[in-house]
Amino acid sequence: MFTGLVADVGSVVRISPRAGGARLVLRPAALPVDELAPGESVCCSGACLTVVERGDGLVAFDAVPETLARTTLGAWRPGTRVNLERALRLSDRLGGHLVAGHVDAVGEVLSRAAEGAGARLTLSLPAAIAPLVAEKGSIAVDGVSLTVAVAGRDRIELALIPETLARTTLGDARPGVRVNLEADLVARHLARLREWGPLDAGALAAWGYPAGEST
Repeated sequence: MFTGLVADVGSVVRISPRAGGARLVLRPAALPVDELAPGESVCCSGACLTVVERGDGLVAFDAVPETLARTTLGAWRPGTRVNLERALRLSDRLGGHLVAGHVDAVGEVLSRAAEGAGARLTLSLPAAIAPLVAEKGSIAVDGVSLTVAVAGRDRIELALIPETLARTTLGDARPGVRVNLEADLVARHLARLREWGPLDAGALAAWGYPAGEST
């Protein structure tokens, strides 16, 4: 699990095809590579990847065909900048929101406008996750925890503060750029529960949720 608070921005050094997937080698700017353990999870621009090798300032991850097809990772090239966040410790502060690193859809930056010292981005919102995104709710965009300013049926608006622009790849976001999107975990599970019918007390009890005491 992650918080969506980007700790570092790295860059892709090389990409090597491997059995339909790819090995991605990145150079973090500040993340202590020697502290990363093989098997550790790192959120890479919204996608949870597993460390397979590290050393000499570089860290490598393997991406399977499913990951390359359903995220922006398939379009990465040497020089691509990548948001990086290590997995949560149980003692860490949850400054953003709970992020799994499981990309739900890929959106596109439709427009960018200056807003004071920050910026307002408008992103396309794929139909697959549109019901899971609400105004003032949370969404992860390329692994960055953000609050939705405006939610439409096919697009959202995000108000970015100067800190976000300076410390993440969203500072470079321009119309046409594709971004990884992850909806809020709670919204995802509620939507799944609704597929089995209304979320009334009887249904919740049948699924093992305790009924609240009457007052």
